[in-house]
Amino acid sequence: MSSLYSSLKITQQLPNLKSFESLLRTVNDDTFASIALELFQIQARANTVYRSFLDARSIAPSAVRNVSDIPFLPISFFKTTRVVTGEWQPEQVFTSSGTTGSITGSHYVQSLAFYLEHATRLFERAFGSPTNYHLLALLPGYGEREGSSLLAMVEHLIRQTKSPFSGYYLRNQVDLLRQVDRVRQLNDGRRLLIWGVTFSLLELAEQHAPNLADCLIIETGGMKGRRPELTRAELHEVLRTAFGVRQVASEYGMTELLSQAYSEGEGRFSVPSCMKIQIRDINDPKAVLSAGKTGLIQVIDLANIHSCAFIETEDLGLLSQDGYFQVLGRMDNSEARGCNLLVG
Repeated sequence: MSSLYSSLKITQQLPNLKSFESLLRTVNDDTFASIALELFQIQARANTVYRSFLDARSIAPSAVRNVSDIPFLPISFFKTTRVVTGEWQPEQVFTSSGTTGSITGSHYVQSLAFYLEHATRLFERAFGSPTNYHLLALLPGYGEREGSSLLAMVEHLIRQTKSPFSGYYLRNQVDLLRQVDRVRQLNDGRRLLIWGVTFSLLELAEQHAPNLADCLIIETGGMKGRRPELTRAELHEVLRTAFGVRQVASEYGMTELLSQAYSEGEGRFSVPSCMKIQIRDINDPKAVLSAGKTGLIQVIDLANIHSCAFIETEDLGLLSQDGYFQVLGRMDNSEARGCNLLVG
């Protein structure tokens, strides 16, 4: 077949982003492997950090002919180097939250508009149009620093709701609950969506225990050393009981990835067509595990065209037979990440 990336050939220049945007919208199970392999060849040549990583492992790009053979760059490289494909100036630099005193990662983003449009498509895939919701965001910590990809995405979705009742809340939970009451009085057919960081949702549950049975609750992780960690199952049980909801949805994303995966409940994340999750053996970097076995999460994110699309996270997880994946925690020897829970 003709090269899917024929219009994206590069030396030190950027791939044609518009061409790739179109390709990203239409990727499916049949085309994913071809696209991923061609993107690998591009990044193996034009991403200095990734190329050095491959050289250090004595891996010739020409020898990589299957997706299963693609090496994954450890996410820690984003903390110490500028991981970019080609030569360009970033429009945005996203930084990870981390814990006090830890080294944070940086993701250099060529186009903020591309990230926001892509994030909106993935949200719509999971939950429908933002215009179906009044979105109330409870994300303290993220709103108190610069460079949060989560905050940029949620603020964009708030604008996309086109609702004057949507808004962002730092720590004022009383105001948020008052807004919930105002929206309910509208009775306009839209659903309330409350998107919160874990510790703040727990505080809302423990201090107010409001009845939110008619709301969609999305938790995005994040204890950040503020209190003892909970497993995701324990967290969801607390929130379900306090809020009177049947399920709690979840978002899996990180600074180093431009795509997000969502769970509609029970911590089972659906993989969008632009991503592939595989689990590798903790003790053998070359061994990919079968469904049901716990190991290190590796992600192919085709949206990372201008950085590196092949990322090995520090998160533990497993794949189910039906293609969903679960996030079970983090490696014991990795720094505490702002967006992950412990094993559960």
